[in-house]
Amino acid sequence: MTSRPHRIAVLALDQVVGLDLGTPSQIFSTARSTTNEHLYTVDTCTPGRRPVRSSAGFQVVPDHGLELLDRADTVIVPGVHGASLDDRAILDPEVHKALNAAYERGARIMSICTGAFVLAAAGLLDGRPATTHWAYAERFRRRHPNVRLDPGVLFVDDGNVLTSAGVAAGIDLCLHVIRTDHGSAVANRSARRCVVPPWRDGGQAQFIERPVPHPSDASTAATRQWAQHRLHEPLTLRQLAGHASMSVRTFTRRFRAETGLSPARWLLQHRTDHARLLLETTDLPVDQVAQRSGFGTAAALRQQLHQSIGVPPTTYRRTFRHPATPLPPSPPLDRANTEKEWLSDAE
Repeated sequence: MTSRPHRIAVLALDQVVGLDLGTPSQIFSTARSTTNEHLYTVDTCTPGRRPVRSSAGFQVVPDHGLELLDRADTVIVPGVHGASLDDRAILDPEVHKALNAAYERGARIMSICTGAFVLAAAGLLDGRPATTHWAYAERFRRRHPNVRLDPGVLFVDDGNVLTSAGVAAGIDLCLHVIRTDHGSAVANRSARRCVVPPWRDGGQAQFIERPVPHPSDASTAATRQWAQHRLHEPLTLRQLAGHASMSVRTFTRRFRAETGLSPARWLLQHRTDHARLLLETTDLPVDQVAQRSGFGTAAALRQQLHQSIGVPPTTYRRTFRHPATPLPPSPPLDRANTEKEWLSDAE
């Protein structure tokens, strides 16, 4: 007997952002089990089941009112157009009461883009880390100083409250939730169906308006692709800079401008993602997973997983295990590549 699909309620307010509104339904509807059963259902509601205007020039006529939140496992608040951030809808006591009631009974609460203003106004982000569209960061800080805002990331997962940056970052957050709930294999299939990357490098810092780079500055994209095929190797910053035919200083500057991350942090993130995928989809011993993902030793991998997701490799595998054919062996590593090595190499 299969369990029921996870129920998602999308709460649309006046001047809802069109893409934000459609993202949850589009992404979560593609998440299927191995027997092709839907893993989520997505429904839309508004206060009083009233039609609301979208920022794209059409009206949203919902099938549900706020009572939908009473039975939802996850509640998602899409962004609202900037001109409506001071609207009464953001401060609607009925909306705040429904959101807090859902949170108190254990529902997962999420926002996309400026939907974070709604969660903050309801008091759900006080003392928490959160993000929103970078263009509204200063307004958000002035209005909600008790929120630990980080406008440089694509999304923030703080357990049962999650927030995302502007527009397309809602896609990143939805795929992250699928990955958390059902593993990388399911999330990757959803991403392929939607023709989007399963994850994006860096954060929204790379999208903040800056002076256009000088045309003579080369891109690091080719080197990033090269490195992704060599995660099991003990790569150094000098090796990557050499592959890009740049000095270490120039490479580091260009890399951060393009990805929003340092080369060390980017590599660590991709090695962690690869290790998680191997734990989910293969029967490889933990020490071999550590080698293939570039951590070198099982101890180094355990430390990284504890820091990034709070559980050891064996626990993660038990939670997210999916059958798969083991991968062919790869050459052993002589050492793990740590951030300490990168820092010393850059000096």
